[in-house]
Amino acid sequence: MDIQDAIQLISHPHFTTKNKNVWLDLGCGTGTFTLALANILEAGSTIHAVDFNSSALEKIPDTYKGISITKQTADFIKSDLSVTKFDGILMANSLHYVKEKEIFLNKLKSYLADTACFLVIEYDSNASNSWVPYPIDFQSLNRLFSDSGYKTITKLHTRPSIYGKRQIYAALIQS
Repeated sequence: MDIQDAIQLISHPHFTTKNKNVWLDLGCGTGTFTLALANILEAGSTIHAVDFNSSALEKIPDTYKGISITKQTADFIKSDLSVTKFDGILMANSLHYVKEKEIFLNKLKSYLADTACFLVIEYDSNASNSWVPYPIDFQSLNRLFSDSGYKTITKLHTRPSIYGKRQIYAALIQS
């Protein structure tokens, strides 16, 4: 997926980044969705990009279209991150690496500002494989976040995956 495809997947009238200027991108990889998010954030915003692969992080620029991007090499599941309060958390194709999702979401609550949101991109499937060990389809994601106290879970867009017959969805989760 290229940046333009990623922008289309996450852009939606329900997803506003107004007053949401500090983001945490967990499992950012080489930054496709990091840069897609940077395209729609207000100038002067900051994205903290986290991935265990330092070589992938090196491919992400330090600034992009007026957005500051800080990078941290860490296993976002196991590590305590050196973070502050965030207005949003982006997890693009990374939540499927988390086995204990409820415990993980409770851990993330300490990183969030009161009006923070999640932006999740995942495969709409519950069939695991070696690349997607703990998948979460949209229905399961909706239940997970609802059970964790989030009130609004909106599917933004879907698109066919290049891997098999699955769909990829983008979801916005708000308190």
